[in-house]
Amino acid sequence: MKAAIVREAGRAPVYGDFAEPVPSVGEVRVTVTAAATSHVVKGRASGKHYSSHGQFPFVVGIDGVGRLDDGRRVYFVVPKAPFGSMAEYAVVSPAHCIAMPDDIDDITAAAIANPGMSSWAAFTERAQLKAGETVLINGATGTAGRLAVQIAKHLGASKVIATGRNIDALRSLAAIGADVTIPLVENDAALEESFKQQFAAGVDVVIDYLWGRSAERLLIAAAKFSRDAVPLRFVQIGSSSGADITLPSAVLRSSAIELVGSGIGSISVDGLVQAVGKLLRATTPAGFTVAAKPVPLSDVERAWPEDDSARRTVFTMNAAMS
Repeated sequence: MKAAIVREAGRAPVYGDFAEPVPSVGEVRVTVTAAATSHVVKGRASGKHYSSHGQFPFVVGIDGVGRLDDGRRVYFVVPKAPFGSMAEYAVVSPAHCIAMPDDIDDITAAAIANPGMSSWAAFTERAQLKAGETVLINGATGTAGRLAVQIAKHLGASKVIATGRNIDALRSLAAIGADVTIPLVENDAALEESFKQQFAAGVDVVIDYLWGRSAERLLIAAAKFSRDAVPLRFVQIGSSSGADITLPSAVLRSSAIELVGSGIGSISVDGLVQAVGKLLRATTPAGFTVAAKPVPLSDVERAWPEDDSARRTVFTMNAAMS
């Protein structure tokens, strides 16, 4: 079969022939129609993601959309290694397949599943978001962050605060539910003053896609200005601004900050699958939007280096079905 193949660590996938997977007892075969890139997919391809298995060669991709042999259209996740989702066929556990709603097309589903799941799972599984609470999304201008704004409001947040480095993209978030926007400026004093106003007014949940300096400033401001003994659930999802921070120990001793992560390992695969199912069923009724760029899988070598945080690249196999 044709597939996007990673032959060694640090090398981009190449388009070529790979052995077709054969399902074992308790597995099903998917004829893949669409699979999207993501930070996780690129990290695993490079061998740098914490969930990388380190075995080569392998077919890249951790999720996608396609049809089972009986014709049912499904979203699937975690195909059996070394067969990833960016190929003509994948083999998965039936428990890792979700029946696709009729009101969402393959390209949209492939594009929205991973970034939408990141906040849906964080809000529901890790933060236990309650209706009427205030949410701050650190790094809200990329695809995942924009979806997090929409999903927070859908799940009942009464106020959504969004931060970001792209000023024009930040301004556009008001149209999809952001009540307050905070530019991530270089001046620490100005940034702390902006954070102070929000934490003093009350923030219940922080969803962090950036880590790095902005997360440091957020945690320090939260410790200084949040209400005493009132829990603040800080959920770490991504590290676009850096893998490490310097966190004074007094931040945790002097506050009721609950610092947790959300991702593969902190949430079970079954939990992530359930989150995607709820997201896909809500996408059309809730009007969630995601920008996507379909690209034939045969163009993977050309398209792989492209990195547009505002629009997801979706590789199409066979004929993507709507």
